Amino acid sequence: MAGQTILVDLNRCVGCWSCAMACKMGNHLDVDEYRMSVRTLGSGGIDEPSGTFPDLHMSWLPVWSKKCTRCPDRQAEGDLPYCVLSCPAHALYLGDVDDPASEAGKKREELTARGFRAYELDEWEDTHANVLYLTPGK
Repeated sequence: MAGQTILVDLNRCVGCWSCAMACKMGNHLDVDEYRMSVRTLGSGGIDEPSGTFPDLHMSWLPVWSKKCTRCPDRQAEGDLPYCVLSCPAHALYLGDVDDPASEAGKKREELTARGFRAYELDEWEDTHANVLYLTPGK
């Protein structure tokens, strides 16, 4: 998975949508146009947990569409894409995850050493390539 990969630490994502809104505003997208979204992993709706009170569970999954350009103008100037830059939870990284000297590579190494599982979304999801998700557990 060499090259510019977005690494997502799912343990840190809080589902705030800052990444999607920064992308939308920074790229001057139309009201109904999104290049990324944040899925709620729970009972099926946006911000609806699964389980029964008091044992409720909910997590989030940022998803980049194939329309995502990774903000090439920003990267050419040495800046991060809007989505990575705006994440208040520091759940997003950009870089070569196979290079232990890059920030994304260091984060991948740290999380996998702590037992995190790394995966990509399946092809049938029709999402942007080079997004690596890390989540605790097996």
